[in-house]
Amino acid sequence: MSEIKLIVGLANPGAEYAQTRHNAGAWYVEELARICNTSLSPDSKYFGLTARVTLHGKDVRLLIPSTYMNLSGKAVSALANFFRITPEEILVAHDELDMPPGVAKFKKGGGHGGHNGLKDIIAKMGNNKEFYRLRIGIGHPGDKNKVAGYVLTKAPQPEQDKILAAVDESVRATEILFKEGMVKAQTRLHSFKAE
Repeated sequence: MSEIKLIVGLANPGAEYAQTRHNAGAWYVEELARICNTSLSPDSKYFGLTARVTLHGKDVRLLIPSTYMNLSGKAVSALANFFRITPEEILVAHDELDMPPGVAKFKKGGGHGGHNGLKDIIAKMGNNKEFYRLRIGIGHPGDKNKVAGYVLTKAPQPEQDKILAAVDESVRATEILFKEGMVKAQTRLHSFKAE
């Protein structure tokens, strides 16, 4: 079954970024906290918002770094080192340019694909890339020079609805992950596409 002990949702801090595409990972962790009837609270030791939840009998920590995206590894490594959580026991949820809104996928390991949050986590975890990822599709602006502005703006409502539907389905798939393992969770999540 799942060995995941830490679930991280990547985001930029502050109200001006809260609804932007780059914060899709945080929306997932907020939704997990909500269904576990808990709230994330600021913890300066771990440079983020944290909560402790039980998912199918497993003790799991939730984390949304309150650093800027390109310093996400500072929060992840602080919490992981303190609780002796290895990269293989971490799931990082993040926005994914290479997938359309309404799609989300689990994967283990891999590069950072140019994502500054993932880049910093890999660097701060001793270049270990073997953590799990939940990739939440946000679509691509079609030009690599427009990416920075694109991820830091709010999606139009129809796209936002699809992203949130994929986040909701990801939460359901996470329950399957903890009950029945990653393969079943991937089967469920990877066949989903919000209309």
